[in-house]
Amino acid sequence: MWVEIICGLVFYRLFRRFFYGSDDVLEFETSDFDAIFSVANRLEKLYGGKVYVGLHIPDVNTGSRQNIDIVLVTKREAAVISVQNLAGFISINEDGSWTCEGGSSQSAVCNPDPVSEAKNQASVLESYIEQRGVAIPEGYFSYKVVIPNPKFRTFYNNFPSEVITYDQWVQLKPEPRSMLSGWIKNAFRGGKKEMQESFHQQLNFILSTAPMWDRFVTKCANDFAFNFIRIGS
Repeated sequence: MWVEIICGLVFYRLFRRFFYGSDDVLEFETSDFDAIFSVANRLEKLYGGKVYVGLHIPDVNTGSRQNIDIVLVTKREAAVISVQNLAGFISINEDGSWTCEGGSSQSAVCNPDPVSEAKNQASVLESYIEQRGVAIPEGYFSYKVVIPNPKFRTFYNNFPSEVITYDQWVQLKPEPRSMLSGWIKNAFRGGKKEMQESFHQQLNFILSTAPMWDRFVTKCANDFAFNFIRIGS
């Protein structure tokens, strides 16, 4: 089973590299699934560390599970990334929700506040990690909303600082200080190296064994689908 999963992931990466090139900035509309993997690949290239995709974390407050698109773990911080693959003109309402007009749908579509959702996901993930015996340093987890769709448009530039619009996304450079410099805060300032390494080992172990989406479906150009099932999720 695991051999099939690994082979499928390797084939998928080779497929994307062959047809779309090595740059993970989208130049065309794609599926939500492909957009998440594209963002994950680019974040890993830009900031190093480890990227975890498709976590399915239990929420003790609601008794349900939170789907988390991406978790990026660097030596200085970890971040929950929500990928909003939105096309059309986007405006923000007074309650924080987003209205999308002119996309694939003929009518306006209202989406719940993705910033609040990402914040809640980060809180749920922190609680889950602490329940598994690892104390999180204050300010270690942050959250961002990334919009990688090239057909994203906005009426006003009034998006919260946690939102990375498409224009900002394509300008990010693989440098320690860039548009995300305020995001990388170094929660371990003044800490011992041994303690940092031990913490990161524990954190990466927890994230690597955390529940994932029950099924990944990657639809290729030839209409073949690869289904990846995580046992025990």
